[in-house]
Amino acid sequence: MNRPHSGKIASWRQLLQDDAALLARPGVHHRELVKQAHALHQAEVIDSDDLSDFLEQADGALAYAVEALLDAEWTGTRCTY
Repeated sequence: MNRPHSGKIASWRQLLQDDAALLARPGVHHRELVKQAHALHQAEVIDSDDLSDFLEQADGALAYAVEALLDAEWTGTRCTY
């Protein structure tokens, strides 16, 4: 990763960790993570290996959200993770 762009990477990571947004709209949140990861790669802020890692993390976040929402639905509780 290119150090001068660490703020852009930090912004992406902050979005990744925004559980409220993730659980409110998992699909939209995932698409934004993927879009921003590709933009970072295209701008040469991250390399191909980093892009792969970012996309894997985005997919993991989506899987987490779907699982949390299904668990909440199954148990009849509100999802507040």
